[in-house]
Formats: sequence, C-alpha cells, structure tokens
Amino acid sequence: MTRDRQTWPPVQVEWPERHPDAPEPGTTVGQHYALCFGCGDEQRHGLHLKATIADGHTIFAQFTVTEAHQGAPGLAHGGLLACAFDEALGATVGHLLRQPAVTGRLETDFLKPVPVGSTLYITATLRGVAGRQVYALADGRLDGEEGPVAVRARAVFVIVPFSHFTEHGRAEDIAAVAKEPSETRRRNYDINP
Repeated sequence: MTRDRQTWPPVQVEWPERHPDAPEPGTTVGQHYALCFGCGDEQRHGLHLKATIADGHTIFAQFTVTEAHQGAPGLAHGGLLACAFDEALGATVGHLLRQPAVTGRLETDFLKPVPVGSTLYITATLRGVAGRQVYALADGRLDGEEGPVAVRARAVFVIVPFSHFTEHGRAEDIAAVAKEPSETRRRNYDINP
C-alpha cells in the first residue's frame, strides 16, 4: 500500500532554500567517499550510484542491479534497494543544501520486483525543512525515466555538524582520510568525512 504523497512532510515546513553554490542543473556529481557502499568507486560490490543535478530541488540518480545485489534468485534485495534510496535522497540533501546530514528515518514502498541486470532510475526531491530536519521523497522507475514505478521512498534527514562524522566514525578510517583527503573527493564543502 503506497502512502499518500500529498501528506508528506507530515509537519509544517519551510520550503528548502537551494544553496547558492549548489551544482548547476545537468552537473553529474561524483562520489562523496571512495569506500561508500552507495556511490564509492572503490567499493567492489557497491551500488556505484551516479547522480545528476536537476532543476529546482531534484536530482536524478541511477544504478544497475548486479548479481552481488540479489536477495531472491534473480531479484534485487529489498534492503539494498532501500540503501540506493538512502544514497539518492542523501545526495539531494547534501548537494542542494550543502550541509552535512544523516538519515533519521527512511520508509520504502516496494511496488514491483527489480530484476538483476535492470537499471533503477531514481528521482529524488526535497520537500521541506523544519528546524534541523529535512524531508525528501523519491520514485524509482524501471525501463527508463518514464517507466513504471518499482519503489517509492520518503525520508527525514537531520542536519548535523561535521564533527558528527569525525567523533563517531571508526578511528582508523578517519585517520586514513586525514592522511589521504582525496578519498573523500571533496569539493569546496563537506558532506561526509
């Protein structure tokens, strides 16, 4: 059962202000961390999700389901699909608002099976901000950007100080990034360590 998207967000919000230094529409954004399971190039069995900035408060993302992503034979694992939506929605918050944030809540509705070898096209959109909470939602389609919706998600992200990552991350990983900052593929802002 799909929830009514018109009631999201469930609280009074302000329209999110796109950061003046947010990437321009059409810009393909890179990974935020080389070992990120969602977008990292160095994560062998990761999603390798690619995202492109769209107009307004939206990004387009996509990933192809591989054999390593199976749950049932020949089908994507549901938790892995939730991970893809977490990555896409988080990229929307990070790139368009340019503030570090963590997932506070993620809800997914699985509407159609997603077979191995298929590409899921995700459209993620910011819907509002209430204090430190950022509300976003997304659709994932099969067979191209106009194909049938297979998965829907909505999430609440919580804006945190950058120190959240350095204080709670595993010490050896933080030290490795400090030694080799190119692992984060940083721009002129920080989303994750």
